[in-house]
Amino acid sequence: MKGPADKANNLNNYYAFDFSCGRGNPDINSTHSDKVFNIKISIIRKRLAMIGRNKSVGPDGIPGAILKMGGEATIPYLARLLDITINNGTIPRDWKKGTVFPIHKGGDRSVVKNYRPSV
Repeated sequence: MKGPADKANNLNNYYAFDFSCGRGNPDINSTHSDKVFNIKISIIRKRLAMIGRNKSVGPDGIPGAILKMGGEATIPYLARLLDITINNGTIPRDWKKGTVFPIHKGGDRSVVKNYRPSV
């Protein structure tokens, strides 16, 4: 029987292959590199409103409550950050990381494909 470390490594390998950064990611500057992408403040405002205060933190370590408390004051900074990121065609390394929890879908628990990722 496999130990916890073996099980974790199997899941890690499975998810790393299926969700790797290089697979199927479009080049964000490839089609309209001469056009500037404009960030809509209204969309940022809407997305901030949707953040749950009691949700666990992501890889950035920033709790949803902190983002909500920043409110309107943070929107111009978020817009600028997204503007620079998208229009330069680069994604910060930290944005490519995630914490994934395997959720058992059913069937044999020793089969990696019987789990789905949850972020």
